[in-house]
Amino acid sequence: MARLSNSQESALKLLTITLGTGPACTGGNRVLRLLGFLNCKYDPAYRITVEYPGDSTRNCEDFRLDILAPDATLLSRSVALRKHPDKHTNSERDWAWVLHELAQGKDGATLRRKLASRRADKPNPLYYARRTVDVASARLWLIEGVPIDDVATMLEVRRCFEIPIALCRASAREIARTAQRMIAWRKVA
Repeated sequence: MARLSNSQESALKLLTITLGTGPACTGGNRVLRLLGFLNCKYDPAYRITVEYPGDSTRNCEDFRLDILAPDATLLSRSVALRKHPDKHTNSERDWAWVLHELAQGKDGATLRRKLASRRADKPNPLYYARRTVDVASARLWLIEGVPIDDVATMLEVRRCFEIPIALCRASAREIARTAQRMIAWRKVA
């Protein structure tokens, strides 16, 4: 297992938050997943690829977020997890609430703020709220018949002032594809 320095691990955590990837994949044993191999955690398995949306390079200072990863880790340790006797998780209730509010025409930015304030138990409530609202918005737009490229553009416009444009573009495409897979999965299930 590769050992990462604290600054490397913090940079990886910020990168996963920014790109919306798996936050558990920041340890040294998960950093170098090789291109071309299949990720078999999903059905169907998909090939690991890399997209290069531009030729610019980035450094740690390019990944400034509203809440930094170390702060998120401290926050998650300070909040006790709550168990609910019913069968739905907090995240499932959040998802249903966000879908309902968006369908009623509520503003995504307002929903993100409300959801982030309600979910202080999350390691990074702001990231969680942004991701939930963005995926839900993309899902609704796709169901309404908006082409996936337009959905990605709308997501990009929504986030373009928050993160560097190349990351914003990649994140918007990933969220649109995630929403598309969710819709396809529902049709199969």
